[in-house]
Amino acid sequence: MASVRELKKDINFLASELITEAYVKQLLKDDVDNDKIAHVMVNAIEFRNELVKRANHPDGKDNPKLVKAFYMQLRKDMMEKFMAISKATNEL
Repeated sequence: MASVRELKKDINFLASELITEAYVKQLLKDDVDNDKIAHVMVNAIEFRNELVKRANHPDGKDNPKLVKAFYMQLRKDMMEKFMAISKATNEL
């Protein structure tokens, strides 16, 4: 399994990609609602903060199997949330 440090780097990268995607959408399209763009950006920042907080405090620190399952679920949640926010940005 990759280190927690690498996981946090991935989380930060994905969050920055979501924010960049929203900025580009705002700059290229004139008919995009700025409030909706701001909402997407806030969701991306909350996404980042929540996942970093979860990565720092795994469940069952004494049991390696529980820790591994925790981080696998965290990665799954990360990708699902990233895709949902990305889809919301594309629908603007």
